Amino acid sequence: MSKKKYYAYSINGKTGITDNWPECQKIVSGMINTKYKGFESKDQAERWLEAGADYNLKNTASEKGIYFDAGTGAGKGVEISVTDETGNSLLNKILKKKDINEKGFHLIVDDVTNNFGELLACKYALEVAIKEDIKKIFGDSKLILDYWSKGYIKKELSEETISLSNEVKKLRYTFEKNGGKMEHISGGSNPADLGFHRG
Repeated sequence: MSKKKYYAYSINGKTGITDNWPECQKIVSGMINTKYKGFESKDQAERWLEAGADYNLKNTASEKGIYFDAGTGAGKGVEISVTDETGNSLLNKILKKKDINEKGFHLIVDDVTNNFGELLACKYALEVAIKEDIKKIFGDSKLILDYWSKGYIKKELSEETISLSNEVKKLRYTFEKNGGKMEHISGGSNPADLGFHRG
């Protein structure tokens, strides 16, 4: 069974939310100055409308914390995103300005996998959380949250990936020892999401 979605719309400043696409489509079809977007929660849809129904806005999460993701950087490598709950990049707290691109992401141009990027994003999220004393981290990769960030990794993977996994495991131990929690969030609800997990 598919998850329920909510559709926010704005027509010449008049806004509303429906819980199904056919109803939203009927309302917006043929209208001028119309914006509409699907969300996984009514709360997200409301926040998007309150922020002016701006397509450039990322999802905003309801819980305060640090959010991470990675995705293919438009074929140029792997991009890393680490944000707060409103989608504002936090990479400037741990990386030099030259290591952050104009979109607020860190780009790895080496030949690495997206999973390596997710693991590196997790490392950066942990570093920011420890530095800023933030107790919650969210990511949309179960592989990273349940295995690689705990040091559970296949021996046949690259030395670089195994080494990073061990580094992240130590950071996670420190983070959780100080009361931190790491939780899974769906890609569509992740403010750091780079758009490669949405259904």
